Amino acid sequence: MDIQGRKLIKIATAGSVDDGKSTLIGRLLYDTNSLTTDKIEAIERSSRQRGYDYLDFSLATDGLVAEREQGITIDVAHIYFSTNKTNFIIADTPGHVEYTRNMVTGASTSQVAIILIDARKGVIEQTYRHFFISNLLRISHVVVAVNKMDLVEYEEDVFLKIKADFDQLVAKSDFNEDQITFIPVSALKGENVTRPSEHMSWYVGNTLLDHLEVLEPEDLQQSNLARFPVQYVIRPKTEAYHDFRGFSGKLYGGKFQVGDAVTVLPSGNESRIKGIHFFDQELEEVAPGSSVVITLEDEVDCSRGDMIVKKGEEPRSEKILSATICQVNSKPLRVGQKYILQHGVNRVLAKVDHIEAKVHADFSGEEESEQLKLNDIGRVHFRLSKSIHMDSYQSNKSNGAFILIDEGTFDTVSVGFIEN
Repeated sequence: MDIQGRKLIKIATAGSVDDGKSTLIGRLLYDTNSLTTDKIEAIERSSRQRGYDYLDFSLATDGLVAEREQGITIDVAHIYFSTNKTNFIIADTPGHVEYTRNMVTGASTSQVAIILIDARKGVIEQTYRHFFISNLLRISHVVVAVNKMDLVEYEEDVFLKIKADFDQLVAKSDFNEDQITFIPVSALKGENVTRPSEHMSWYVGNTLLDHLEVLEPEDLQQSNLARFPVQYVIRPKTEAYHDFRGFSGKLYGGKFQVGDAVTVLPSGNESRIKGIHFFDQELEEVAPGSSVVITLEDEVDCSRGDMIVKKGEEPRSEKILSATICQVNSKPLRVGQKYILQHGVNRVLAKVDHIEAKVHADFSGEEESEQLKLNDIGRVHFRLSKSIHMDSYQSNKSNGAFILIDEGTFDTVSVGFIEN
């Protein structure tokens, strides 16, 4: 939920070339009246010029010239649309192996993943990779959309065979069956996307849109551990607020309420929440994902980079860190190299102590490696110049993630997910 209580669902999409991912998103936008009149006219015009007897909805999402020319998704695009019930943000991520880094970064903040499978091709190598990354990023719920059912005569047996094959992948992952939903669709024809299909009466579940609207943000929340990194200390220079001292930031994980006993890290000082402020409003409670200003009952030492947490729910503070990382830079990561590790608003120096393994992003295992190249995923151990207050990525996504920055160029080198 946002600060006004609106329901918000964040989605990542993934699919191989020609699986129809851009068409599916375009269909959702079109059927929910989320496209402007000029955009619809442009789609109609381009579809006619290409000789299509249908609307090419993929044109609604492939924003780069190279994407339109090649018919593929290259960059990550964030697409917003809404219904009467729910606001949605879709991270349209590329599915090609050479753009693994884009999928990882695009899906890292998502709660739900939609993995498209071409009904004619079934589960392929790229499907393994897409599901592996969804598992790596601890996405709460996965929708497997078996697309292009119109090209296989809407046969139930085709859908059931793909479901059975995908269930074998689920058995290798950390997901349980309740977190996976299978929906047969035809994005081009609009079957089971926003309206029930007349050709698949054997399917008795929700349409894709109905299913997404049923999901609740609270059910997709993976952590109840409240983490409030302080970004700025507010001390107004006015007589009316002469004694005001507030701490601004964004709350992650759990909720805060006025009166909660809290601990300030790294000092370990304790206090209670005196007030929660949002513009000119004073709140009794604040939900995760909200940016607010918090005041405390006591004059404790607290500044930018510190973290306010509930008493008794403190994260661990260590100088040794183990993580799964994805290499997003063409410059390889090697043992002994030093980087700037950015964790939240804090930066510390980090040295690569050991590369435990390079992980195959298809559930086929891992191998020894002395370096990690662009788009590689691996398990790495670091030594830090000073302790950071961290959680595992599994227990708290926001406080369990970091990036590595090159000391010389300040380019982002890797994105990391802290292990237990």
